[in-house]
Amino acid sequence: MEKLAKLSITDEEEHKFSGLKYQSGFGNHFSSEAKPGALPVGQNNPLKCPYGLYAEQISGTAFTVPRKSNQKSWLYRIKPSVTHEPFHPRIPAHDHLISEFNQSLTSATPTQLRWSPVSIPDTKTNFIDGLFTICGAGSSFLRHGFAVHMYAANASMEGCAFANADGDFLIVPQQGRLWITTELGRLQVSPGEIVVLQQGFRYSVDLPDGPSRGYVVEVFGGHFQLPDLGPIGANGLASPPDFLTPTAWFEDKEYPGYTIVHKFGGSLFTAKQDFSPFNVVAWHGSYAPYKYDLEKFCPFNTVLFDHGDPSINTVLTVPSDKPGVAVVDFVIFPPRWVVAEHTFRPPYYHRNCMSEFMGLIYGNYEAKADGFVAGAASLHSCMTPHGPDTSTFEATIAGGNDAKPTKIKDTMAFMFESSLIPRITPWALNSPHRDHDYYKCWIGLKSHFNHENATEDVQPANGSLDS
Repeated sequence: MEKLAKLSITDEEEHKFSGLKYQSGFGNHFSSEAKPGALPVGQNNPLKCPYGLYAEQISGTAFTVPRKSNQKSWLYRIKPSVTHEPFHPRIPAHDHLISEFNQSLTSATPTQLRWSPVSIPDTKTNFIDGLFTICGAGSSFLRHGFAVHMYAANASMEGCAFANADGDFLIVPQQGRLWITTELGRLQVSPGEIVVLQQGFRYSVDLPDGPSRGYVVEVFGGHFQLPDLGPIGANGLASPPDFLTPTAWFEDKEYPGYTIVHKFGGSLFTAKQDFSPFNVVAWHGSYAPYKYDLEKFCPFNTVLFDHGDPSINTVLTVPSDKPGVAVVDFVIFPPRWVVAEHTFRPPYYHRNCMSEFMGLIYGNYEAKADGFVAGAASLHSCMTPHGPDTSTFEATIAGGNDAKPTKIKDTMAFMFESSLIPRITPWALNSPHRDHDYYKCWIGLKSHFNHENATEDVQPANGSLDS
């Protein structure tokens, strides 16, 4: 196996990630230079770039998409990224990564599924080797669909960088910080934050806290954007200034045998080069990695009666060609006040044309009193019934209509929601972490049907039951 991991953080690396500076905004055209004057003036591709650098463009969209949707960046680097040996299939292959969700590789089931937190590996495992696919739909080759992965790692990457030709990664760390070095600069991402690493960029992941695990959603076509706010107005939910993009940082070092690990069609390929890929001295453009602190999300909520739909908690979305329908929504359930009167306050029982993969970063989730702990995951596919477990329902009903305003606090759950129907990987179906008794959390729900009194304990918001 390639030597891809290390177990400790050096003083040099600690220094690299101290006092990081970021650029603020979502979808901006950024400019950053690590050496004054490294950015060309007045053009992108001069005959000779400042400091003898190479000009290189990375395009996240086709050249001809409308200007408002076009994403690209110009990089000014010491040596271009093309300077490497040919790619070869990585040995050993990564059998748990899947990007083609067909009948030969995956299975379909409408059953509610849940997994307990995955264990940290006993052997030396970095971010790449720690990835494993849970479910997904579509095809990376057809540029449509998504995949949900999880990861569990205990070692940093050494002498290698990862690049994904298949799509964008949105990473949700649940345990352990990530120090991520990208071609455009460095980011520190802690549990409670997310990071988006777009298609094509090369990056390396260090684990300053040792063991780390979390969740990943990969999108094969399109990029994440902020949802439209509609009647909410101009402000609220995720605010553009709270998204942070790295500033230029580079290293001018020779690395004999440096490895580029390239994800292509779900398979891993490797190529050797003799220098660091993080040699971009300056860059400008709108195509760049970014991170976001989920605690900065400004939630909206019901203030009188009934329970709002989870769409009001959408942080980022990848829309489909059908208006109002997403390939992937990233939705969170953050701390917030619950004040609705005469209302069953937890999420309602539900069947949805969208499919929902849920995870819990920390705390407790309001709809599950038992079994759904930090690091766990669940999947409720298209039109599969789901909702609060028995304990949650009974406790809520017992509280009656006199429930006082309550603050849900010390929790952060999230959902990857998709209009596509996911297929499940063999690893996920056969995993020792799968909870085969998940269905039992609803078995205790009993009939409360009252043949005699339709109005018992009912106090409608409008104060009337007249027909």
